[in-house]
Amino acid sequence: MSELHKFIFDGLPVRGMIVRLTDAWQEILKRRESAGGYPAPVLQLLGEMTAAGALMQSNIKFNGALVLQIFGDGPVKLAVAEVQPDLSLRATASVTGTVAADSSLSQLVNVHNEGRCAITLDPKDRFPGQQPYQGVVPLFGDQHEKIENLGEVLEHYMLQSEQLDTRLILAADGNVAAGLLIQRLPVTGQGNLQGQSDRDANEDQIGVNEDYLRIALLAGTLTKDELLSLDVETILRRLFWEESITRFEPLTPSFACSCSRERVGNMLRSLGTAEVESIIAERGQVDVACEFCGAQYDFDPVDAAQIFTRQDRQQPPTATVQ
Repeated sequence: MSELHKFIFDGLPVRGMIVRLTDAWQEILKRRESAGGYPAPVLQLLGEMTAAGALMQSNIKFNGALVLQIFGDGPVKLAVAEVQPDLSLRATASVTGTVAADSSLSQLVNVHNEGRCAITLDPKDRFPGQQPYQGVVPLFGDQHEKIENLGEVLEHYMLQSEQLDTRLILAADGNVAAGLLIQRLPVTGQGNLQGQSDRDANEDQIGVNEDYLRIALLAGTLTKDELLSLDVETILRRLFWEESITRFEPLTPSFACSCSRERVGNMLRSLGTAEVESIIAERGQVDVACEFCGAQYDFDPVDAAQIFTRQDRQQPPTATVQ
């Protein structure tokens, strides 16, 4: 069963999370089998994105969908992982052309430094006129050097958005998608304590940074093979055997798709009457497959006419998140 564990380091301003997606990840891949599956490098990227999305959603406790997207100018035009507040999740990738077996991140989506990573927070209950929040970070560094590690891209995003240092280790194969997140917590309170000099306050801050850096360094020794093959207890014991850790009740991520015939109908309505009638004239009906779960929705001429008489408006599940 897929599981996500949260923990804190006792007496230190550092927290952590570790996720292992097993059945949930395998269900995502199963939905792609009829289309031939994903090439190994794409599978690894999408699995790492899905694990990272689960960690980030659990980290921020956001009442809405967290959507992680990577898009660029390589054979992977778009990869999407979406995680709901209850940690139900889905993921898909659009691949064109040939993907070499040893393709790196930049070769998949960032051939000419046009690759981007977008993190969208879409509130469950929006206020009138409220738009989703979206942060976008490039897939290259300050000197325009290409970044080949998705964890580094998301560490940079979290430092920008939350102003918190983060260490993120990700891995995925055909059986497991996993991730380890270590994050420095903000120090509560402002200014110096009563009777504390500036020098003492600076030394306290240095100590906070040293605690985080020590634990982040230990986390960085975890290999991808270990992350994929070892259970949570073994990983925590192997990395932090000298630290005192408090663990919380594990959570259980699961696969779920929010597509429906009604939402697909709304997507067709957004295309307009002329476009839908053109498709029907050519094919006899409109066939739409959900990119996430593979569910098939068919609309004959009568069905298509009815969708333009409805007044409800919903966002289609297969549309690209903006």
